[in-house]
Amino acid sequence: MSRLGNLGARLYRGEVGYDFIGKRKIWYGISILITITAMVSLVVPGLNMGIEFKGGAVFTTSKTSVSVAQAQEAAERASGHDAIVQKLGNGTLRIQVSELDTQEANQVEKELAEDFKVDAETINAELVGPSWGKEIANKAWTGLGVFMILVVIYLAIAFEWRMAVAALVALIHDITITVGVYALVGFEVTPGTVIGLLTILGYSLYDTVVVFDSLKEGSKDITKQTRWTYSDVANRSINSTLVRSINTTVVALLPVAGLLFIGGGVLGAGMLNDISLSLFVGLAAGAYSSIFIATPLVADLKEREPQMKALKKRVLAKRAAAAAKGESAQDGTEGSDEDFGGVPGDAAPAGAVVGQRGRGRGRPSGRRR
Repeated sequence: MSRLGNLGARLYRGEVGYDFIGKRKIWYGISILITITAMVSLVVPGLNMGIEFKGGAVFTTSKTSVSVAQAQEAAERASGHDAIVQKLGNGTLRIQVSELDTQEANQVEKELAEDFKVDAETINAELVGPSWGKEIANKAWTGLGVFMILVVIYLAIAFEWRMAVAALVALIHDITITVGVYALVGFEVTPGTVIGLLTILGYSLYDTVVVFDSLKEGSKDITKQTRWTYSDVANRSINSTLVRSINTTVVALLPVAGLLFIGGGVLGAGMLNDISLSLFVGLAAGAYSSIFIATPLVADLKEREPQMKALKKRVLAKRAAAAAKGESAQDGTEGSDEDFGGVPGDAAPAGAVVGQRGRGRGRPSGRRR
């Protein structure tokens, strides 16, 4: 078995563990700082909206030897507006100029043909009105709102309302970071960007739901024992699914990275840039939020309940009594504790052996007889 696979098995069995929940204030602080940075970037410098949202014209040339700099200079001189020029993989140029009407677009097309010394018919011009972009934006906001409502309803039914709230906070966190990165790097916001943002919503929830499912199973009958608090169980749930989350995220990021750095950077495919950047940032942010935001937030909300407060008080009292006797609180053999099963506690140091996984009644111990 590989080292990573062996580590994953030990994490799942509860033999080792990292205290994610105990350090949640650090993760909250990091996320708040990143979110504030993303929100500031939305104001300064702001999003670079494409012509689909501002209106304008797109000119596509045939294969040409004209450089990007030369084409940009010619387009800005002919239109009097800023131009965005992209060299496509087949040697053609894509020139975008915002805020042009039909008459102005025709004039720019003629001047570009003269500057490039080609026939005007070889330049394809498409005029885009700003109303189309507004319609796309409105539909995107509607789709986002409907998705959020359905997610909250489903998670509240399948799990509980605290998990639904935590998942919603994580989704908002992921979207804010993704849009903020777009503003920072200056990528143009196009319909492809909107598609990418809507796509990452499902990916962002994937790891979160996996951890929540493990947490739901691990916290059954939790109040019937005195060895583990709810935060302990939440910590175990993160650790037991950690390697799986890392593996699935890396596997998903590799092809998206190929689209972003090879398809967009090398081949110069503009639409691939728009979709792949939002997917890349969204996938990474989703994996982060499921571990460092959603589950710790559930633990915070859950431990405000009177039952969980009482349980935590009993667990800490038992650990204090065991410590006074020089024993480990995890060495207890009460029937209810054994039924519940061992879970790494918050008090365990990172990477330390924190005890074997408990065995319930009727389950084999694994020893040879």
